[in-house]
Amino acid sequence: MAEASSLIPASVLRSLIDKLYEKRKNAAVTIQDIVGKLAYELEVKKILAVINILATEFSSHPQPDCRKGGLIGLAAVAVGLKEKAPAYLEEIVQPILHRIADEDSTVRYIASEALYNVAKTVRGDIISYLDKIFDALCKLSDDSDTSVQNGAQLLDNLLKDIVTESDQFSLEEFVPLVRERMNIIKPQVRLFLLGWITVLNNVPDMDMLYFLPDYLDGLFNMLSDSVYEVRHQAHYALSEFLQEIKNTPMNEFVKHGGDHLIPCYSDILGAVLPCISDKKEEIREIASETNKELRAIIASPAEGVNIRAVLSIAKSGLASQALTTRVEALHWIVTLLDRHRNEVISFLNDIFSSLLAALSDRSDEVVVLVLEVHACIAEDSQNFGLLIDLLVQNFRNDHALLEKRGAMIVRRLCARLDAEQIYREFSSKLEREDDLDFAALMVQAYNHASSVIQSLREEDITVKFSVQLDKLIGLLETPIFAFLRLQLVEPEKHIWLLKTLYGLLMLLPQRSAAFKIVRTRLKTVPSNIFNNEQLKHPCSQISEITDDSGDQVAANVYDKINFPSKLQQFQQTLSRHRFSLQSQSPFGRELSISSRGRLEIVALQKGFKTVYIALKS
Repeated sequence: MAEASSLIPASVLRSLIDKLYEKRKNAAVTIQDIVGKLAYELEVKKILAVINILATEFSSHPQPDCRKGGLIGLAAVAVGLKEKAPAYLEEIVQPILHRIADEDSTVRYIASEALYNVAKTVRGDIISYLDKIFDALCKLSDDSDTSVQNGAQLLDNLLKDIVTESDQFSLEEFVPLVRERMNIIKPQVRLFLLGWITVLNNVPDMDMLYFLPDYLDGLFNMLSDSVYEVRHQAHYALSEFLQEIKNTPMNEFVKHGGDHLIPCYSDILGAVLPCISDKKEEIREIASETNKELRAIIASPAEGVNIRAVLSIAKSGLASQALTTRVEALHWIVTLLDRHRNEVISFLNDIFSSLLAALSDRSDEVVVLVLEVHACIAEDSQNFGLLIDLLVQNFRNDHALLEKRGAMIVRRLCARLDAEQIYREFSSKLEREDDLDFAALMVQAYNHASSVIQSLREEDITVKFSVQLDKLIGLLETPIFAFLRLQLVEPEKHIWLLKTLYGLLMLLPQRSAAFKIVRTRLKTVPSNIFNNEQLKHPCSQISEITDDSGDQVAANVYDKINFPSKLQQFQQTLSRHRFSLQSQSPFGRELSISSRGRLEIVALQKGFKTVYIALKS
């Protein structure tokens, strides 16, 4: 007390604990002036001595009036220090917080009032003690004394103002304080918590919605509270959150929800896919971002992903009129195949028909993606055969698809899978094809090609046949057939190739561009070959398909293909077509059908490497 007398007059200390409010007020003003002067003179030790006297000799005194005087004095010190008060917060705030739970209600009231004055002085720096002050306010909100509740309410309002304007406040640290108290059933405490949730939710820079799972159950429980005001405030808070959910872009939920959204995977995708092609650019951008975030979530069926449901959504997307939606639907199928191949394959029957139908899509981008999916599915031998089967059926039923996309389809499959296996599988399927309308496996067997051309001597050269033949000649001039043109440099080794080209030349109208192309090409063949004995005996040049034994049977069989039997099969097929035409039309052979033209071209192409091999590149 001796040191106190040297810093604070004894009369001031006596007035500080007086029962009269005016005397206490005047004493507080005097202390403010004294401490302000000490702060100006940088008398840190003396300031700490004043605080220590008020905290130990007064606020901890057994007499309530002394405790109240000490609390008033501590608040006066903070006010007197002004901008220097934050440096002494620990020494000032702790004694005040200790008196918040005082058994005397007037002391509790003065403590809340003192804390109010301190907080008003230091503003944002009081955030460091937010957890302790929040706990104290939570208790005071249900205080038995109305005046204490009112004092706590003033402090509560001030603290909310400080929090909403402070950059030191952290929702991540604050929300657990709320969550820990959400199960308290006292109505006043519930109203206190609801007040904080509502205020913070209305602050633009604070995303209380992100933390909704932390206190959502508590809000629902409050809806059944016996006090109307609690029910009303809880309903209002939930309504605000619901409205915010409606106005919040889906991508924010996906971004923050992460793995918690796995059970809703298909539902979210079902809402997002159609919006990717929305007329409004803003919606398209949000949907695209959401779609990207959703695809980034890697989850397994064990975690709750319903693969069948997601595939069903993707299938619906394939039927969309919007190109972007169809493309994204296919990207999802590719993603699912990459992550959950076995599960997708097990539901293959659900989507295969849609994937096949997508091959006729007007967009090449869609077709390319569909083929990527088909190629991925066809990596299994069982599904490979199924794919070729269904492709043949599609080509048979949709000739336009064969004409417009046939080459592209085979090319993409060859680039993704084993090209030779694809052609062999097509050949196997088409060999049993009654319609005789599709391409077959092509091999480099020039003698067979020449034989096929010779067998056409009794056939009609129709317009459609000529068109197909013209296309074939055009293909021979493409880069992929450079190997064939180079073989003409050594015609003595490829006599049958030469005979085949001459046969084609004789079939072409002389005024056609194709005729001029073949004739020009043949003119470049070395002239000495025409005096070669091999031309007189071309049969001696079956060396390209003859083995070392020279066995004639082996000479007619190359790479397990019996060409004489194939030629016989070709001639029988032509006979069937002639018979079919004669039986169906009174005009007999004058009638032309496209299937025969295609069949003839298929046979002609037997003499060259298949055009589809170009699709490897």
